[in-house]
Amino acid sequence: MYVSESIMKAVGVFALMLIFGLFSADLPFTSAQTIFNVLDYGAKADGKTDDSNAFSAAWKAACSAATQNPTVVVPSSKDFLVYPLTFQGPCKSSNISFQVIGTINAPSSPSVWRGRNARRWLIFHGVTGLLITGNGTFNGHGSEWWDLSCSDHPTMAGCATIIPVALNIIHCKHSTISDIYTINSARYHVVVNQSSDILVKNMHITAPESSPNTDGIHIELSQNVLVNNSVIATGDDCVSIGELSSNINVSYVTCGPGHGVSIGSLGRYGNSVKVENIHVKKVNFKGTTNGVRIKTWQIGVGYARKISFEHITMESVKNPIYIDQNYCNNFDGTRGNCEPKSTGVHISEVTYDDIVGTSSSNAAIYLNCSQSVACTGIALSNIKIESDKSGQQVTSECTNAHGTDSGVVQPKSCLQS
Repeated sequence: MYVSESIMKAVGVFALMLIFGLFSADLPFTSAQTIFNVLDYGAKADGKTDDSNAFSAAWKAACSAATQNPTVVVPSSKDFLVYPLTFQGPCKSSNISFQVIGTINAPSSPSVWRGRNARRWLIFHGVTGLLITGNGTFNGHGSEWWDLSCSDHPTMAGCATIIPVALNIIHCKHSTISDIYTINSARYHVVVNQSSDILVKNMHITAPESSPNTDGIHIELSQNVLVNNSVIATGDDCVSIGELSSNINVSYVTCGPGHGVSIGSLGRYGNSVKVENIHVKKVNFKGTTNGVRIKTWQIGVGYARKISFEHITMESVKNPIYIDQNYCNNFDGTRGNCEPKSTGVHISEVTYDDIVGTSSSNAAIYLNCSQSVACTGIALSNIKIESDKSGQQVTSECTNAHGTDSGVVQPKSCLQS
């Protein structure tokens, strides 16, 4: 069959256009398309123009594509301004990727959020087989929010009680967040909520030590979540685990500055707590206010059980091993000096093994359990925590904490049998 020279030239031009992405955003895409570049949907990428519509259009096209593993691409060396946005599932494909190579920026001024959802910035909702990856950055531009936070400024008129969480994974399954940078979120950086079978790995999460409520990764109402191989330095918990969560594994994390790895707070509203099978290992804490912590409100009920903290290192940590079951609000908005209550969350079957390093306070082990509902089945083994100040000693303090110790436990165990 003879093919004319003109046709050959046309095919060559088409191939070049495909390679260099020179198609107009107005041209229709075929059902076989796998790459959905936000630039092709009208994103300006100047860091000033609202690119939300372009991101929404690219996501909807990818989510409805018949091809396997469609990929939304946020290209490199570009800055995108995106207002609060939901990437809604379910999608047609069993897998979908959101590849961030450039930088996605939240609006920096709280005034811009008026009339919008100020609780959450970017939401991935109801997606199965989601992969968020790409070495790009989510920048929450939270500094103006921090100055308005009621947590830090409780007496300031007009302080903000609703502050946006940056990246939200809600009602998702079999999904991964990998190799992403998240910086300066107004509130939590990453939240996994009502989701299952989630992997969060190779993350770099940073915010100033003074930034309020900027938890690195918060998990709640979720099952089968693995946080692995990440570096987190924020103004609050590096990883926090909330209500109705089970089978959560946190490993190979570097934490600091921040408030450590926390289970809780639990039972704030007097609700029934169900948290179990939480395992934290191979975490390095440096200069944090807490190391491994469990915190519950006095008015809570239910249980937190089958928890392990293993192979942990501490460097100048204020509260290396910490249980606080006397969390309460005073009339002036402060916490502490709680009056005894008849309620309490039952903490049981908690293992602390191979935890070494230095404490910046006198109390290296502080287990302040409920006076009404004792902590039971606590196991301490192979603990060696010393003061970070030459010549000073550290202590252990326990209230209604029952369990056993084995091997070397330094400071000496204070557990009741």
